[in-house]
Amino acid sequence: MKRNSLVLILSIIAVLLAAGMCWGEKPSAPNAVLVIQGKVLDPSGNAIGDATIMPYLNGRPHITNGHGAGADKLATTGRNGLFSTEIPASAEAIKNGKWALKITRPSFKPSQLVPLKVFDEGADEKGTTRYVSSVTVPMQRFQGTAFWIALVIFILVYVLIAFEVLHRTLAAFLGAAVLLLITHTIGHFDESFNVLTYEQALHAVDWNVIFLLMGMMIIVGVLKVSGVFQWLAYKSFQVAKGNIFFLASALCVVTAVTSAFLDNVTTMLLLTPVTMEIAVVLGVSPFVFLLPEILASNFGGTATLIGDPPNIMIGSFAGITFNEFVINLTPVVIAVMVAQIIYNKFLYGSDYRKAKVEDVPKMIAFLKEKYKITDAKVLTLGGIVLLIVIGMFILHGVFHMEVSVAALFGAALIVLLTKADIVELLEKEIEWPSLVFFIMLFIVVGAAEHTGILQVIGDWILEVCQGKLWVAVLIILWVSGITSAIVDNIPYTATMLPITLFLTKTMPGAESGVLWWALALGACFGGNGTIIGASANVVTTGIAEKAGYKITFGQFVKEAAPITLISLVISSVFLLLRY
Repeated sequence: MKRNSLVLILSIIAVLLAAGMCWGEKPSAPNAVLVIQGKVLDPSGNAIGDATIMPYLNGRPHITNGHGAGADKLATTGRNGLFSTEIPASAEAIKNGKWALKITRPSFKPSQLVPLKVFDEGADEKGTTRYVSSVTVPMQRFQGTAFWIALVIFILVYVLIAFEVLHRTLAAFLGAAVLLLITHTIGHFDESFNVLTYEQALHAVDWNVIFLLMGMMIIVGVLKVSGVFQWLAYKSFQVAKGNIFFLASALCVVTAVTSAFLDNVTTMLLLTPVTMEIAVVLGVSPFVFLLPEILASNFGGTATLIGDPPNIMIGSFAGITFNEFVINLTPVVIAVMVAQIIYNKFLYGSDYRKAKVEDVPKMIAFLKEKYKITDAKVLTLGGIVLLIVIGMFILHGVFHMEVSVAALFGAALIVLLTKADIVELLEKEIEWPSLVFFIMLFIVVGAAEHTGILQVIGDWILEVCQGKLWVAVLIILWVSGITSAIVDNIPYTATMLPITLFLTKTMPGAESGVLWWALALGACFGGNGTIIGASANVVTTGIAEKAGYKITFGQFVKEAAPITLISLVISSVFLLLRY
């Protein structure tokens, strides 16, 4: 018994001594560093941002900061899908260990352990040996909880906007807020509910679009004080000299050209009152002139990057310059405008003949007195600033400058030179509900892209096209045209941007940019199809209704739908022949 006790005591002492020797040893300081870099892509080859990179050594998560196995996130990918990190370790551990990576991100299946090949790059100036490993990792989409949450909210926002259950700004605001709330409450405890984080939401907003619209609103707000827009309507009547068809055509041309360089909604806000007065004096329905002007504003706005909100969004998202829009879209816009003027003659010919033009000189004198330039100084200074801004728009590609920079500079300069009240301009001239709508809508669409909803739509279109570019062109053009007639073309365009980018990258021949032109023509022209298809339609008919002239949804469609279809046919021919 004593012998057994002695053996036990000696064994305990031996164990304690061995442990003491181990505790007394200091771990060898790292004499090397492993640099791991790479890129994470989705199945289509697009970069995946915000993916978490975890290093593994010999099959176990590697501890890099002492918080325990698996406690440290090595790195996250940037918006370009790239990541890079350095791991201090002993040279022996780096050379002889089996290194691997595991990559995770909500709405994607976790990657398998990706083995790394390590290469010796030699010692740096501090004597530390550097080892490098590079890897590209594809990840597969996963339609989990976040996908379905984003899809339901996405559809609900569209339904609320399309059927005008809520104001469109409130609908988008509510959708964005709910998405962020779910992510930062339930998603905090369960990653499957991580739809879109606050930081990701900020990146989803295209601030170039927001600042461009803001700057142009300020410029137009100052310019309208001069009375130049009403003066243009008067000059149109003067040039027509009592020929009502020529007058209607001149008003359409003025509207189209003005809308190409200013927001088409603002153009219609300024031209609608004077157009209505001219119509009343002539004894015809205001819509004989107003409806063609609405169509012309949407047609003309298509010609340039800044003319229509969908173009602003497309140009900013795809990096397309002002000049590229003008070169590629102006020819088809001119052809469509010619078709519209001919269409107006057939549709309103009898109304033109009924117009009372008894004393043309007296009418011209009346309009000249009522709609004259009220502030020549503001017009001169504002005109110079506007020309400078347009020049910067044309050259922004040369300077690699966002168009919003030109608009903001012009806005600041015109306020400074004309000594306008900046507080009053910010309060009255900027359409804050529209800007907030854009911001919140970008967040909702960002969630749809982040969770893979738009990827599913893009895959479906790609499958239907079966690699045929001409089919893709017609699908995007006509689906955009029909859809934009049913719902506002702004949310539709925001949805289609990443889908079109996906198709542009994956379809042979699409690198020419033809799909972007199909989207622009479809979204802008299709907005003419119904009374709710574009913002200019809603604003103009609303002003007319307040003045006692109401046009029904059916009447608008009856008169506008034929020329809308004609414009899409002309666009189809143009795109297929040119590309």
